[in-house]
Order: sequence, then C-alpha cells, then structure tokens
Amino acid sequence: MDTEVVVSQAAGGKRTDAQLLAAHIAGDPVAFETLVYRHRDRLWSVALRTTSDPEEAADALQDAFLSAFRRADQFRGEAAVTTWLHRIVVNACLDRLRRRSSRPAVALPDDLGQTLADPGDQMSQRETQLVIAAALANLPPDQRAAIVLVDIEGQSIQEAADLLGCPTGTVKSRCSRGRARLAEELAFLRNRKEPDTVIPKDNASEGGAPNG
Repeated sequence: MDTEVVVSQAAGGKRTDAQLLAAHIAGDPVAFETLVYRHRDRLWSVALRTTSDPEEAADALQDAFLSAFRRADQFRGEAAVTTWLHRIVVNACLDRLRRRSSRPAVALPDDLGQTLADPGDQMSQRETQLVIAAALANLPPDQRAAIVLVDIEGQSIQEAADLLGCPTGTVKSRCSRGRARLAEELAFLRNRKEPDTVIPKDNASEGGAPNG
C-alpha cells in the first residue's frame, strides 16, 4: 500500500465519519478515500450478498462510491454517514439487479450469516450454504435486499427501512414473503438430520434478526 495512503488513513482515524465527509466536501484529497477504507469490508459484504454475484457486487460498489463521492454535498446529517453509504450501496445493487435480464443459477455463499448453528461436516455444510445461497439469489431483488439486511446483516426493521427508503411495513412484508419462498424452496433441508435452523424464523413483527 502506498505510504501516503497509510499516513492519510492513520490521520483519518482521528476524525469521525462526518468530519471526513465534511473535509472531502471542503476539498481534502484523501478524506473520502479514508472514509471508504474504513467501511469498505462491510459495504462489500452487503453488496455481495445483495447481488449474489462478485462481478455485479464490484460494479455496484464502484457505482455507489462514485455516486457518494459526487453527491457528498447532498448529505444533510439526518442519519449516520454509514447509513447514508449503506443506502447508496443497496440502491446501486438494486439498480443493477433490476437491469439484469436473468438471475444467476448459483450464488456465492460468503458465510450467509446465521444459516447453520452446528459446525457438523464441513463438506455438507458447504453444500448446504450453496443451496441456500442459490435460493436467496432466486428471490426478487426487493425481497432479497430486505432478507440480507434484516436476517443476515442483523439490521432492525427500522434500520432496513431507512436504508431501503421505504416504510417499515413494506420491509416486514418483503421479509415475510421472502422467508416464505425460502422455506418452500428449502423445505427438503428440514428432512435432514441437522439442526432446524436453516430457515430464519419470521420475527419481522418485532423488527429483529433471528437468534439462530
């Protein structure tokens, strides 16, 4: 990594997200880079799980960062900077999904959060993750985004609604419909002699993520 980047990141560590964004707007050439570096792993995870495709995720993330870079002066401070960045990333992912003519047949698992509670056999676990990821990829984009945010990322219903820019009732409905479709597609997994924790429990009415 370039020495100047390392130095800028170290200096940026002393500033809050809001201060970094304000510095970027004021013309600081490294502030936005430092802000992105601070949150890139989490944003990449959201993009990858939402698109279920590493190439689409990379393109969506690039679109989102470019949009955030150009629109930084539109940030009004009504939410945290991380919420603002997450919203831009999720919207960029949904835009790409809606433009795509077909969905992938097999998705990248990337851990998939709380899909399995028992370590069990690693090969069997990996196969199960692939099956669950493929089922997740088959959901409509809006339902998939809600499931990713609430059941995998652990956001509350209100937080997911803020990120998606829709009412909490809409998020609850998307989660409910998405979980129902996943339960139907993955019903055969319940017949295995494995912990009954593959399908997230429908606790959308409380706004929380599954306890696993």
